[in-house]
Amino acid sequence: MDPKVADIVTWTQKYMPFGDNYLLPALVAAIPLIILFVMLAVMRKPGHKAAFVATAVAVLLSIFVWGMPAGLALNATVYGAAFGLFPIVWIVITAIWIYNMTVESGEFEIIKNSLASITEDRRLQAIFIAFAFGSFIEGTAGFGTPVAITAAMLVGLGFNPMYAAGICLIANTAPVAFGAIGIPIVVAANVTGIDMMKISAICGRQLPFLSIIIPIWLSVTMSGWKRTVEILPACLVAGVCFAGTQFLMSNFHGPYLPDIASAIVTIIGLFLFLKVWKPKNTWHFPDEAPSTCGAAKCDYSMGQVLRAWMPYIILAVMVLLWGLAPVKKVLDGLVLIKIQWPSLHNLVIKTAPVVAKDAPYAAVYALNLLSAAGTAILFSGLLSVLVIPGYGFGKAFACLGRTVYQLRFPIVTIAMILGLAYIMNYSGMSSTLGLAFTAAGTWFPFFAPILGWLGVFLTGSDTSSNALFGSLQKTTAQQIGVDPALCVAANSSGGVTGKMISPQSISVATAASNMVGKEGDIFRFTLKHSVAMVLFISVLTMLQAYSLSWMLP
Repeated sequence: MDPKVADIVTWTQKYMPFGDNYLLPALVAAIPLIILFVMLAVMRKPGHKAAFVATAVAVLLSIFVWGMPAGLALNATVYGAAFGLFPIVWIVITAIWIYNMTVESGEFEIIKNSLASITEDRRLQAIFIAFAFGSFIEGTAGFGTPVAITAAMLVGLGFNPMYAAGICLIANTAPVAFGAIGIPIVVAANVTGIDMMKISAICGRQLPFLSIIIPIWLSVTMSGWKRTVEILPACLVAGVCFAGTQFLMSNFHGPYLPDIASAIVTIIGLFLFLKVWKPKNTWHFPDEAPSTCGAAKCDYSMGQVLRAWMPYIILAVMVLLWGLAPVKKVLDGLVLIKIQWPSLHNLVIKTAPVVAKDAPYAAVYALNLLSAAGTAILFSGLLSVLVIPGYGFGKAFACLGRTVYQLRFPIVTIAMILGLAYIMNYSGMSSTLGLAFTAAGTWFPFFAPILGWLGVFLTGSDTSSNALFGSLQKTTAQQIGVDPALCVAANSSGGVTGKMISPQSISVATAASNMVGKEGDIFRFTLKHSVAMVLFISVLTMLQAYSLSWMLP
């Protein structure tokens, strides 16, 4: 292409629009995020309204401060919104649809009874469903699926909706780095060129410290420390089962199966433990009638219980199959439409210091209609119709229509949040924020997890955060003499703690728990937990960079 033409049709990102100082542009770049924070946490506005205002402000800043052409800015925003609709919203709709079918058919009552027969204790139910079962779904699907399913299940069991949403968001932390068959770690390795096994191993030497305490954390959040002591043995069994398996799988097998294996070991270990041990008192929420008879009697046969659980068993198997590379390759071979996004693809140029040399920023929208996780869940729902008694395809499709209507506001919220993330990425605003952290010098390892935390807050995805900041983490670590793999891994480990405050995740949780419009309340509920966890990872990373470097592989 003629250089003069290239100058006309391409635009090069700039990261310091006010001169050589990163601080002022970083503060300006943070304005959309501050707006989100204020509208959600302080003003308690619905998520779709907060997302609209924040996205509009980001577009204006990208044009008038970062100098991005208006056409590129609008295209980047629409491109992000399209990604929000597919595959993310596609996952949410199909997951909630399966739950709604089990409720309408009455099968969820059997699921509730089967869980109550194991334990009627709300604390232990949260550990079983939000922590263990949620981790299994995170490992097979990721991208919002576990929160959508587990929050809906807890509400169906009678949990206070606020706690159902908040608990599932908090529980969906330690497994996120290895979610969707290890995609975040795979992406981190691809964008940095660092050995995937080394990144996996370092994450496996950071996250188990969180994993072992999360069951306790969940119980304390729900019932306080005094009541948590009553189930401390069960919490420790769940935490040790999960953390131990996570460490072994991530260090000696790789990033693909730590979540799935850890979840299975935890569910089996906790189930067997509760066969020989019961808490002295059965705890319910204060607004529930207290139980005096311990675990409920199972009112259904083993066949009926298995049938009621079958939609979720089918879902888990289908999503696991969909995550296998050979299956994905076959499905993509049948239907895979790749669209080079018009008037955006390769027209934005990333430049130093974000990349070593100028590189075009691709914008390829993949319509993997068959291999998408949401399609696996759709097929799971269709197969489930065959095993749900008295529930035909006519009722199923009518339920699907009602589910889409139920999720109309979360759909808009998720689309706009992804639009916000993409305009910040393509305009260079996200990189401006990231570069501001590099001024920390030898303290950078402390801030490396916070950078990942910020990336997940922005995008709702540990995968996207690793793609966004992975190269920056590697470059900065090399400049200050720290193992680059540590900072890249810390980006992922710190990122998982930002999942619970991501507006995208909160939108999923509020939709699943029937709390649409209460996104600000959920944000306030999870914020302190998110900050505490990321500071924990930050301190651990700082120690591993220097005094505890022997912990690294």
